[in-house]
Amino acid sequence: MPPTQAIPPPARAAVWSLSLCVGLLIAAEFMPVSLLTPMARDLQATDGMAGQAISLSGLFAVLASLTIARLTARLDRKRVLLTLAGLMLLSLLLMAQAADFTGLMLSRALLGLVIGGFWSLATATVSRLVPAPAVPAALGTVYMGNAVATTLAAPLGSYLGGLIGWRGVFWLLVPLAALNLLALWRTLPVMPRQAARATTSPWQLLRRRHVRLALPAVMLTFAGAFCAFTYFRPFLEQQAHVSPQQLSLMLFSLGIAGLAGTRLATALLPRHLYRLLGRAPLALTLVTLALLMPGASLWGVAMLLFVWGCLNAAIPVGWSAWLALGVADQQESAGGLLVAGIQLAILLGGLLGGTLLDHLSIQATLLGAGSLMLLATLLLGNGQQLQPARPPERQALLPNPVEP
Repeated sequence: MPPTQAIPPPARAAVWSLSLCVGLLIAAEFMPVSLLTPMARDLQATDGMAGQAISLSGLFAVLASLTIARLTARLDRKRVLLTLAGLMLLSLLLMAQAADFTGLMLSRALLGLVIGGFWSLATATVSRLVPAPAVPAALGTVYMGNAVATTLAAPLGSYLGGLIGWRGVFWLLVPLAALNLLALWRTLPVMPRQAARATTSPWQLLRRRHVRLALPAVMLTFAGAFCAFTYFRPFLEQQAHVSPQQLSLMLFSLGIAGLAGTRLATALLPRHLYRLLGRAPLALTLVTLALLMPGASLWGVAMLLFVWGCLNAAIPVGWSAWLALGVADQQESAGGLLVAGIQLAILLGGLLGGTLLDHLSIQATLLGAGSLMLLATLLLGNGQQLQPARPPERQALLPNPVEP
C-alpha cells in the first residue's frame, strides 16, 4: 500500500488555520454543554430547555449547508470562508452579551449558519489546498482542531464558568476568533470557482445508492451521539454524583480521548475506512449503555467516558474521508447534504434527549441515544455498502481503502 503523503509546506499554514477555525467552531458550538446547568439557571429555564436552545444552531446549519454551494458558486472560496469566520466572531459577541433566552437563541442561529457553511466547504477546500495523496493527513490535521477543542472546551468551560460566569467564558473566545480571521486572511490562497465542473443539487446526489445509505446512517449516528453528549453534565451530576472538580476532570478526559480517537482514525483511514464507519456506532452504543450499569465506580465511569470520547472523535474523521473518496466529483454539494443531515440529527438528538430528561430521567436519555446508534449499526452492517458503484474522480485520495 503506498503511504499517505505528508502535507506539503506551502499548504501547511492554511491547513493549520482551518484547524484553528474548526477548534473555535467546536468550542462555540459545544462549550455550552459544559455550562448547561448555570446557563439554564441564569436564564430561568430547565436543563432540557437550555439543551434544546443550544441545539437550535443545528436548524440553521441545515439551511446553510443545503444552499451555500449554489449561492456561492461564483465566489472565491477564500472570501466565503473569511465571511463565515467573521460571522462566527459576531456570534460569539452576541453570546457573550446575551441577557435572556432570546439573545441566546439569536446567537445560536447565527452560529448555525456558520457551522453549516463552513463544514459544507471544508473537505472540498482541503482537497484544493493539498495534492490528493496528502488529503488524509490534511483532514486529520483539520479534525485535530476538533479534538483539541473537545479536550479543552468542556473542562475549561466548566472551571472558568465557576470563576467568571458563562458569559465571561465566551468573552475569552472573542479575541481568539479575531486572530483566526486574520490567520485565514494571511494563509489561504485565492480559490476561484472551478468552472469546469457544474454544481449538482444535493438532492440529485440521492440517486446514488451509497449516498442514499450514507445519509440516514450518518443522521442516526450523530443523533444518538449528541442525544447523549449534550446531557453528560446532568448525567455526571445526577447519577455519578461528581463534585465540580471531578466534573472538570472527567470532561477533560473525554476531550483527551478525542485526540487519541482522531489520531487512530487518521491511521485507519487508508485501509479500514468502511469498517470504521460500520463498526463505530455499535461500539459507541455499547459504551453508552455501559454507563448505566448500577454500582459503577467513579473510575469505571471515567474509563467509559474516555472510550466514548475516542470513538466519538473517530466518526466525523471517517465520514469526511468517505466524502473525499466516495463523492469526489461533487464534494461541495455532497458536503452540504451530509452536513445538513448531521446538523438536523444534532438538533433532533438534542430535542429527544432534553424531552426524555425532563419527562423521564437521565437514564432514559442515554437509552434513547443507544437505540438511535443501534439503528445506525443495523443499517450500515460492515460498511461495505458505502462504497461507490463506480469509482469517482480522484479515487487515489485514500489508497487501498477497502480491506479484503
